[in-house]
Amino acid sequence: MASTLKLALLLSIFFFLSQTFVTSKPHPLDSLTPSEFTLVQSIVSQAYPSSKYKLTFQYVGLDEPEKPIVKSWLSKPTTKPPPRQALVMLRLNQQSHELIVDLSKRSIISDKIYDGYGYPLLTAEEQEAAGDLALKYKPFLASIKKRGLNVSEVVCSPLTVGWYGDEKTKRELKVSCYYLDGTDNMYLRPIEEIIMTVDLEKMKVTYYNDKSVSPMPKAEGTDYRPSKQTPPFGPRLNAAPPTPTGQTPFKIDGNVVSWANWKFHLGFDARVGPVFSLASIYDPDKAKYRQVVYRSFISELFVPYQDPTEAWYHRTFFDCGEFGFGIYAVSLEPLNDCPSGAVFVDGYYAGQDGKPVKIPDVMCIFERHSGDSMWRHTEAELRDQQIREARPEVTLVVRMVATVGNYDYILDWEFKPSGSIKFGVGLTGVLEVKAEPYSHIDEIKEEVYGTLVAENTIGIHHDHFLNYHLDLDIDGEDNSFVKTSLVTRRVKDKKIPRKSYWNVEHETAKTEADARLKLGLKAEEFLVVNPNKKTKPGNKVGYRLIPGSAAGPLLAADDYPQIRAAFTNYNVWVTPYNKSEKWAGGRYVDQSRGDDTLQVWSNRNRGIENRDIVLWYTMGFHHVPCQEDFPMMPTLSGGFELRPTNFFEYSAVLKTRAPMHLNWPNCTTA
Repeated sequence: MASTLKLALLLSIFFFLSQTFVTSKPHPLDSLTPSEFTLVQSIVSQAYPSSKYKLTFQYVGLDEPEKPIVKSWLSKPTTKPPPRQALVMLRLNQQSHELIVDLSKRSIISDKIYDGYGYPLLTAEEQEAAGDLALKYKPFLASIKKRGLNVSEVVCSPLTVGWYGDEKTKRELKVSCYYLDGTDNMYLRPIEEIIMTVDLEKMKVTYYNDKSVSPMPKAEGTDYRPSKQTPPFGPRLNAAPPTPTGQTPFKIDGNVVSWANWKFHLGFDARVGPVFSLASIYDPDKAKYRQVVYRSFISELFVPYQDPTEAWYHRTFFDCGEFGFGIYAVSLEPLNDCPSGAVFVDGYYAGQDGKPVKIPDVMCIFERHSGDSMWRHTEAELRDQQIREARPEVTLVVRMVATVGNYDYILDWEFKPSGSIKFGVGLTGVLEVKAEPYSHIDEIKEEVYGTLVAENTIGIHHDHFLNYHLDLDIDGEDNSFVKTSLVTRRVKDKKIPRKSYWNVEHETAKTEADARLKLGLKAEEFLVVNPNKKTKPGNKVGYRLIPGSAAGPLLAADDYPQIRAAFTNYNVWVTPYNKSEKWAGGRYVDQSRGDDTLQVWSNRNRGIENRDIVLWYTMGFHHVPCQEDFPMMPTLSGGFELRPTNFFEYSAVLKTRAPMHLNWPNCTTA
């Protein structure tokens, strides 16, 4: 009996895998494979042998073909795909090089020295080396001894230095250190007032200043691991019901995911993490897939802390452009990060030596049954009959988590049968805190830059600004951006007792300046429409941007971090498509000066009406820490939505069939 059950289980798993993953030929937008990373490394190393050159790979990613080339191939997918090429950013003998490597020709077809401002993405290896260097530095060891700390319990982590008006810069990092000794929650026990700078090219400490000794926050109550908790405990939560073995609601053909009425291409990148391309939705009346998104990803994440003191002022981080969302993505945990039935996908990036680094289970794909209603209605006024229809909300979610320092970012892309796409982000992890000599707020007599969340522990105020690159192709490439204002009007007919109502006024943005918007100032709606496609009643087909809560920068416009993060000046931007304009903070973000940002591109004020355009949306959070954020932060969620608006002739879910519900115990209908 046991062997029969085992055989049945194996067959069901085989059926599941065969139905979920389908082998297909390469796609022009496929991320680089491990063998391609190895080939790039070989080609570059042959051109610059290590015996003559000091060479590090800072970034290697797909150099995607121009959009017309991809679209041409898509129209004839049986033809040979365009050449596979890689964009490579190197540090070569203390210079930044930008290469294009043609994988089919096995050669470097472009090699340019970058001599502008800023430096490429940092590698994980050089950051680790900088942190390790501190633990061998004699003045630092003396500082640890002076504080009565055990150096074996000290952990050091590098921080970017930013740019503050210096005419000349060099590649360097600050190093901040923390004390364990009774906890693994290192960020809650900072060793304060030690300022240490490491030169990355020479890999040596170039500046050191032990200003003073601050109190060390206690380890007690900071460890979040279950084994370290003591009574009284919180409630034990119920597990979700398992997904029946052998059932999966979607297919993965190579890197193309198909589910319900959606189809999209999924990629992975060291800098931005998940990359979504060619998202199209099936229209049964037209009997074809219709374009919605050509390419989408998180372009940049800006996190400025609000402590202007000498040891803290530089903590203004660009998590994509300096550190890499993909590089700091983590493996997901089944059933806790992703529900039963989720399918996991690996990711790869190039290490400092150019060799592929695997992140197992870096993304998961799953069908979400939220318990919400997709739609429902009861005809309550028809007394002689009972008419009630309801459909449960079922969606497809792609998830990744990036842990950059103390923060964990849960990134969701959610596709709905209605045609909507929801973009979600969850902020969790642990606070970045400053050690101060206070145990009660009554003791604070001077300005502090956060909240006293525990004894000797100030949770520092800070922001998070995520910029999304949304290259929309709504039913085709030529689109326009329309602002719809909701305007109050007075009733002119004196016979009517009403005095006012509201109506709409539409304005099509002609240039980039017309489309730069700060949200929350007035009642507005925002649409990307295809002016060349109309519904039967004559409406332009389109998609509406439904923003989340509006937040904008509070730093002064002339402050150096804000100059570098000028993409946060507006929540909404629209630019004409340009393959090179994809990272809102610029190409070389480390110590950048704000001369290659979304703001600079948009200042050209190019035409955007009835053209191939890109929508950029900046979502922000202002975080004033509280005690509930200590010692770990419950997830704070935000997001926005793209929703079809006159895209279909009628509701896309009108004819959606209700699912075949399983007969669960204790769940009955009368």
